[in-house]
Amino acid sequence: MIATIKEGGIIIYPLILCSVISLTVIIERLFFWISLKKKQNPLLRDQILQLSQKQDWDAIKKITKANKDHIIKILISGILHKDFSLSKALEAAAAQEIKKMRKYMNIIDTIITAAPLLGILGTVTGIIASFTALSSAGIDRANIVSAGIAQALITTAAGLTVAIFSLFFYNFFNTQIENAVSNIESYATSLEVLFEKEKIV
Repeated sequence: MIATIKEGGIIIYPLILCSVISLTVIIERLFFWISLKKKQNPLLRDQILQLSQKQDWDAIKKITKANKDHIIKILISGILHKDFSLSKALEAAAAQEIKKMRKYMNIIDTIITAAPLLGILGTVTGIIASFTALSSAGIDRANIVSAGIAQALITTAAGLTVAIFSLFFYNFFNTQIENAVSNIESYATSLEVLFEKEKIV
């Protein structure tokens, strides 16, 4: 492995850095989504909607005291501001939660784009080194250019590997975000419709 890294030339080091950053972000996001799913409480969400229909605000306050469910936080924010602007409160609270879900996604996106480009840069510098060595040593010493060719191949492979690995998780996290946003919109809309129907606001 160390020998391969050395053969990759100077471009291999930014690629290693990209892989470390990508892996760190992926692990952090995986723990975030696992934690988020553990805190979900669909039964309590439905109970809040039922109590809102009865206008039992004290009961809602009591059962959500130790709540950590992100959707319930959004619903509570809307209920607390029901006398001012329920929809705006829901929208603001939802934006905060969605922002947490999208945290660091731009880093993975950047690495997906940058890693192959770094790989191409390594390919170009490797080929240049090969031709430089070939012109200096002559065609009879073609084995001297092997280092440049190795650098070209290693950096290309490394760049693609980092990008492909990151892309799988980027798409996975985006799917999680889309599903979460859909759930938020569903519950927020239910609360808005309920308030309009019962003319609570």
